[in-house]
Amino acid sequence: MIEINETEWAKIINQLPGSHFLQSQEWGKVKSDVGWNPLYLVWKNNEEIPVAGAMVLERILKIPFLPFQISLIYIPKGPLLDWTNMELVQKVLQEIQEFAQNRKAIFIKIDPDVPVAIGIEGEDGYCEDFCGVSVRNHLQKSGWLFSNDQIQFRNTVIIDLTLDKEDLLARMKQKTRYNIRLAEKKGVIIRDANRNEYPDLYRLYAQTALRDQFTIRSQDYYIKLWNKFADNNLCDALIAEYEGKLLAGLFLFYFGLKAYYVYGMSSDEHRNLMPTYLLQWAAIQRAKEKKLETYDLWGAPNQFNETDSMWGVFRFKQGIGGYVIQTIGAWDYVVSKPQYFLYQELLPRFLNILRRKGKKATQNSV
Repeated sequence: MIEINETEWAKIINQLPGSHFLQSQEWGKVKSDVGWNPLYLVWKNNEEIPVAGAMVLERILKIPFLPFQISLIYIPKGPLLDWTNMELVQKVLQEIQEFAQNRKAIFIKIDPDVPVAIGIEGEDGYCEDFCGVSVRNHLQKSGWLFSNDQIQFRNTVIIDLTLDKEDLLARMKQKTRYNIRLAEKKGVIIRDANRNEYPDLYRLYAQTALRDQFTIRSQDYYIKLWNKFADNNLCDALIAEYEGKLLAGLFLFYFGLKAYYVYGMSSDEHRNLMPTYLLQWAAIQRAKEKKLETYDLWGAPNQFNETDSMWGVFRFKQGIGGYVIQTIGAWDYVVSKPQYFLYQELLPRFLNILRRKGKKATQNSV
């Protein structure tokens, strides 16, 4: 394992299996603006060819109620490697454990995009992924803990972009196809947003967060993030409008052969015009134009029933024609048990403080 700089990382990331925008140097730069230190690690074989890598986020954090600072290490959607190669898996995991110890972190969190199942248990088409099950078992046996703090969505909905447009439409629910046609018939227009419209999209995002009860960050954070990826042609903003009025928007991210629907926002006005359905169809077509292979709709419930808070959003995503991917989720390797378990005990209080501050800031943005 060696450490490289961000320029070198940008050259090799797409050579690695499972490359992801949350492992990109752009994401590292975004997080460096909010207190994280991005580090780039790579593993090479005997021919000096990169076979594994990780963009590692490190942070020194002072949490209220704790009498000391803590060092956290997080690898979002990584490390990147061939997870079917258990010899390589064991080597990488062992060396990042040692890396965390050397950096005096209390724990390291990994969140690799490794499927453990496709579909929903009990429904047609459900099957476990042997590789994911093996990796999960290895983590359990190697002292890793399934994390109480799942930062990213553990499950998601994927659309296969290798299908032609007719097949993509055929896989949608009948109601979804109807709503797409309705939006078109009623005069909803889809177009690219200009950079100077990003603040308008943020305000709409803030309205969405208040309505759907989730916490978001400041306008400055998101506009810097969106610009950072747009500067490198890794992000497009699409908006739906009616008679010149903004009704909905989304930010479509691109990395490798994948598209991601990460940030979506919608107004309470003219919801009967179904702008979000037409907007998603436009996003699918845009991703196909870029010759991408999959479209990740970014998030599905942990429990696939109506009690889950994401159930309504999930049904919308299912209607677009996607299939469920369940991953192994985030796992923690504990370096300092006393500090880790104290941190785990106090983390909910800390997060509640952040949520209250975030909600107040969001209300002020609307």
